[in-house]
Amino acid sequence: MKELAVLILDADANRAREVAATVEAAGARAVCFDADGTPPDAKAWSLMLIGAPEPDLVTEELLHWVNAHRGRGPLAAYGDQRMAEIFCRSARVRIDAMLPWPFGRRDLDAWLGGAETRRSRHWPIGETRGMRRIHRLIEQVAAFDTSVLVTGESGTGKELVARAIHEASPRRDAPFVPINCGAIPAELLESELFGHEKGAFTGAISARQGRFEIAEGGTLFLDEIGDMSLPMQVKLLRVLQERSFERVGSNQTRRCDVRIIAATHRDLEGLVEEGGFREDLFYRLNVFPIEVPPLRERLDDLPLLIEEMVRRNEAEGRGRIHLDDSAMQALREYGWPGNVRELSNLIERMTILCENGVASAADLPARYRREPERAVLKPGVDPDALPENGIDLRAHLQSIEAELIRAALERSGGTVAEAARLLGLRRTTLIEKLRRNDSLAVGA
Repeated sequence: MKELAVLILDADANRAREVAATVEAAGARAVCFDADGTPPDAKAWSLMLIGAPEPDLVTEELLHWVNAHRGRGPLAAYGDQRMAEIFCRSARVRIDAMLPWPFGRRDLDAWLGGAETRRSRHWPIGETRGMRRIHRLIEQVAAFDTSVLVTGESGTGKELVARAIHEASPRRDAPFVPINCGAIPAELLESELFGHEKGAFTGAISARQGRFEIAEGGTLFLDEIGDMSLPMQVKLLRVLQERSFERVGSNQTRRCDVRIIAATHRDLEGLVEEGGFREDLFYRLNVFPIEVPPLRERLDDLPLLIEEMVRRNEAEGRGRIHLDDSAMQALREYGWPGNVRELSNLIERMTILCENGVASAADLPARYRREPERAVLKPGVDPDALPENGIDLRAHLQSIEAELIRAALERSGGTVAEAARLLGLRRTTLIEKLRRNDSLAVGA
């Protein structure tokens, strides 16, 4: 907790000094901000404690400053709860915790502990109801060695949840070791998990540690556990039950002290019913389930997620991008089959493509833009008007197509790309049709 620095914003100087003393006694560093003074350097603190101010002490400058710096870390308020809520609502920030006044070390320690957890660089971002529930579950289970099963669609951030649990746990200083059980061939997975001795199989030219040994004292994250073969499930179950294993090619039993967090996008209960996953292993893993919601169910988190992704891209030297209202609206209307991973890839792509640093809906790839529904022209031929000798249907359809292409070219002022959009065609497809029919040439 020594690395924690707490900004104390309180117009009551005496109360601020009292709070600062309590913060210092808790092992954190106190940075006081007099509401009438010069704001401290933003790098000097990471958490914010606000003493509820009287209305006549609140200025627009103060509200703006609090709003601008809210994202630096968790925020707690103390004093009159109603006044604190009015102030934070005016500053358009959300209170993470309301401490009683006067508060003691126990109250402060509880908040600082949770705040330190939330400062983790792997803390899942979001303030919707579903994500607040995820935050609570992480905080509740982190201190225990309980097995956790994280479920959710691909790209929702299951590994992020696992890393947050590890970093908030007493094992945080030991390794966090991930392994994708679906990406490693079944015949190699045993060696990857448990290691092997020299000569254990063809190609084993030296002894090698497995992930269980590498993760000793820490956390082993078994991603895509639903793709693990049944024989391998039996061996994993034994390790979970006995906390011991043998390397491939060895009969020496090794003890292990590893916390297990597993994740899958598959329906494990359904796999159990179908015989594709062992029921006893499922119950061993599913002691504490956490289901991560898909992005389409937490669209109110889009601005926060995008802000973090923009900041990350800027920190990595790719520049900065701003999405205007039209782009944000388009993204809210999109279905997000790839979830947060897809959003991250899109923001990185737009950062590179938009040289002016601003992206509108028109700059987004076509899949993210909701096109207006296209009209379907109804046949205009009366069946009774069909000539006795019939018609040349192919020539008739070509004639209709030519007329529609000509109309689209006229509407677009001869711009082929726009005409193709009006017709729901690829630009290259329309160019080929124009090439085959001289009468359709632009300007003809």
